[in-house]
Amino acid sequence: MGITVRYREKRNRWVVTETYHGHRHQRSFAGDREGERQAREYAAKRQAELNEAAFQGEAMGRQPRRTFIEGLERWIDEYDVASQVKAIRPVAHYMGDRVLLGMDSVDKAREMARDLRKQGRAQSTINNHLQVVKRVLNLAYREWGWLDRPLGDKIRKKMPKNERHVYLTIEQVSQLLQAIPDQSIVEKRLIALAALTGLRQGELLALDPQNVQAGRILLRPDQTKSGKARVVPVPEDARAWLEDLPFATTYSRLRTVWEHARQTVGRPDLRFHDLRHSYASMLAQAGESMTTVRDLLGHSSLIVTSRYSHMFDAGLDDIGSRLPSLSAAFCDQTATKH
Repeated sequence: MGITVRYREKRNRWVVTETYHGHRHQRSFAGDREGERQAREYAAKRQAELNEAAFQGEAMGRQPRRTFIEGLERWIDEYDVASQVKAIRPVAHYMGDRVLLGMDSVDKAREMARDLRKQGRAQSTINNHLQVVKRVLNLAYREWGWLDRPLGDKIRKKMPKNERHVYLTIEQVSQLLQAIPDQSIVEKRLIALAALTGLRQGELLALDPQNVQAGRILLRPDQTKSGKARVVPVPEDARAWLEDLPFATTYSRLRTVWEHARQTVGRPDLRFHDLRHSYASMLAQAGESMTTVRDLLGHSSLIVTSRYSHMFDAGLDDIGSRLPSLSAAFCDQTATKH
């Protein structure tokens, strides 16, 4: 158990490193004198808290009490959270540094959801914020041993009402790609892969060579929104695009190319996430089951995938047409009575 304070010249940051029961946690501060003062004060405060936790937890048999922010920082330190950065920042600000990891976090998350609803925020946005809290609570219980009971399931996310879904045909996706100039070939491939794999923008930008194996994309738990590993097949003619990872672009450049393309084809309403919905539509049209769509999109359950249920209606009718007919049995019975 111990805490160290050191200055990282390359990053121009003061870094406090905490080691406790085999776990390592870091927090950084500005590289100036004020940052050093804050770092040393934080280190002293944490050392006192660790000493108290050791006494309470080891001498008295109690679970050390940690804050939600400690869990959030550990998640950020150990996992790739690029796809959830937009939600992490406001959640961290709302929770503050005094909310304890446990039922206090659950109650505060519910309060946050109510406040966001009063502000008129979309249910999908509220769900993204709640997912951050659920993720930290789940990790604290399942992996870190910080909680002695699962609390993530106590936070429920409501299904968005009238959720906007736009499904592009393969022809419409082709028109978008044709509107992108050759000098933006990297961004062009990313947009095409989004439609062919259903990967989120953050998941695509975070890909590295280890994510590709035998013509498939293998996402690690730390790279997905749900925290679950996912395997997604890639069409053969698109596999060459994955030979030079990570993609040599940024979120900002990809966003600029996307906005230009949608304006060019006269669809300023399109969102990058619509490519993910389009992928689900293509899978349904190809005859894939709802469970397959759930697994490929990385949904936590079929309840989430059920938003696409209308696309499977044709497949259900086709199943009915393939079942054997029993009408002859009724005809024979009627004939016998006469």
